[in-house]
Formats: sequence, C-alpha cells, structure tokens
Amino acid sequence: MSSTKKTPQSGADQRKARLAAELRANLMKRKAQARSRRTGEADTRPEGLAAAGDDKEKPEKA
Repeated sequence: MSSTKKTPQSGADQRKARLAAELRANLMKRKAQARSRRTGEADTRPEGLAAAGDDKEKPEKA
C-alpha cells in the first residue's frame, strides 16, 4: 500500500469525497462550538413559568 491518498475518478466519487470533507469540517466546527459553550459558567437562572416575569414589574393600565 502506498501512503498517498487516492483521488476519486468519477463524478459521483468526487461528489462523495467533497460531501464527506464538508461533513467532517461541519462536525469539527460544531464540536468547537460545544467546547466553547462548556467553558462558560453554569446558568444559575431559575427555570419554569415563574422565571418568565413578575406581575409587580408590569405597569398597571389606567
């Protein structure tokens, strides 16, 4: 076996190789995004409907 990569010969093979390369690049980008999001601090906001807002903060209609 040789250590050089074989280049696809047919159009279908070229398309498959190009799509595979794009898929790998997209996966690497998404993994980098996930890693960067994990480096931040944990979210300490309360969850649920109570977190949506307080009635006290809404102005009353006259």
